[in-house]
Amino acid sequence: MTVILSICVAVVFAVSLYLMTGRELKSIAMGVFLLGHAANLSIIAMSRTPVRHEPQLLKGAPILTEGFDPAHPMSSIVDPLPQALILTAIVIGFAVMAFLLSLLVLTSRKTGTLSIEELGVVATQDD
Repeated sequence: MTVILSICVAVVFAVSLYLMTGRELKSIAMGVFLLGHAANLSIIAMSRTPVRHEPQLLKGAPILTEGFDPAHPMSSIVDPLPQALILTAIVIGFAVMAFLLSLLVLTSRKTGTLSIEELGVVATQDD
């Protein structure tokens, strides 16, 4: 499972880098979005280490998970901190995505193009 997740992270990173080297603002924005998702996936891939010490609240409490081994109760518990960080990163990523999309729409309406080369020509004509 870790190997498949690592391959997925590598593919998403590669696609995001390819998109960010494009000549249009749309592809650059999509590359930024994918880069955020690749970072979240890499955090998930690294956070599979179980908690080393049993939390005080879980001592003696039944854990309702599939594959729970009562002989090794800590094997099915994961650290909740990376999951909380990723949830926060997803919310911030949506806000950044909305901001970038609004900038793309405003740029397209004002200049009529999203090509970086044509935007450079428009910027030099305005000066």
